[in-house]
Amino acid sequence: MDKYINKINFDFSTNQKMLNLIAKIDLYKGKWNSIEKQENIYLKELRKIATIESIGSSTRIEGGTLTDNEIKDLLKNVKITELKTRDEQEVIGYYDTLEIIYENCNNIHLSENYIKQLHQNLLRHCSKDERHRGKYKFLSNKVVANYPGGIQKVIFNTTEVHLVEKEINELINWVNEQFDKGEIHPLIIIGLLIYEFLSIHPFQDGNGRLSRLLTTLLLMKNNYVFIQYVSFENLIEQSKKEYYEALMEGQKNRNKENENISKWILYFLDRLNTLTQKLDNKYDVFKTKGGYLNERQKEIKQFIKNNQPVKISDVSKHFKDITIHTIKKDLQYMKTEKVIRSIGKGKGTVYIIDNLP
Repeated sequence: MDKYINKINFDFSTNQKMLNLIAKIDLYKGKWNSIEKQENIYLKELRKIATIESIGSSTRIEGGTLTDNEIKDLLKNVKITELKTRDEQEVIGYYDTLEIIYENCNNIHLSENYIKQLHQNLLRHCSKDERHRGKYKFLSNKVVANYPGGIQKVIFNTTEVHLVEKEINELINWVNEQFDKGEIHPLIIIGLLIYEFLSIHPFQDGNGRLSRLLTTLLLMKNNYVFIQYVSFENLIEQSKKEYYEALMEGQKNRNKENENISKWILYFLDRLNTLTQKLDNKYDVFKTKGGYLNERQKEIKQFIKNNQPVKISDVSKHFKDITIHTIKKDLQYMKTEKVIRSIGKGKGTVYIIDNLP
């Protein structure tokens, strides 16, 4: 098992860069976990946006073509939509598996069996993958990058078929052992696992998507819960060239003494740090705009903006289908979230919007 320790035995300069990035990420983790405990209204909407971005980016990295808006529409109608295209099948498989991870991460133990189950679920809707889903590859495969115009480029060769089970079990056992020991920072362990998983490429198809789902699973299991509110997959899609280059740098000397994965680990940590900054900005924007409003509240907000100052009676006359009780609750919520403000008291109270979008 020393082979894994050797791969993360970095030089002084690399270690300093890693420590700096890890310190920033962990500082943000503590800050975000305090926000999470407040259970405020913004989280639901942030997660919904991040989920769509994650599905879109992760499937497009592998050659999918659906836009985020198309995915949003598909998810709205998933119960009544027949999944005809492979793109649609892959999107729903990714969505289902992501939801399983979000809801059950603390009960999912990293094991060969669970990895196979996640793979089975990921490809559950893909009719062409029926033969091999949930099973290790039976043919040699290569990591291939997909570029615009249908251009493909071989990134690296992968573990031979007969060695897959052995290498996967060695990796899982080492990772679980290191998590239990607590001697190596979990972000380093997760980064190494993803690199090794992609190098082994244990399944015939779906390895890239599953590696990103495993990233989310392990981050959440290690209390980096912010990962569900901002899309890591989206950042990878935006830096796909650097993503592949970082993997290739280590892979060119795979299983040799000079195999060096520092470029990959630094890429992984740097993207995570960028992710925290992105989430911080998104969260601030939500707070500034007054957070999440449902469609009814958005309509009430627009009415106030167009007719201010308005009384409750004005709102009630305009929205005849909404009960006065619901209107009062909506106005109170919008006040709390600083979408609107009130002037006066009692029956003389009017509502206005102060230069808000």
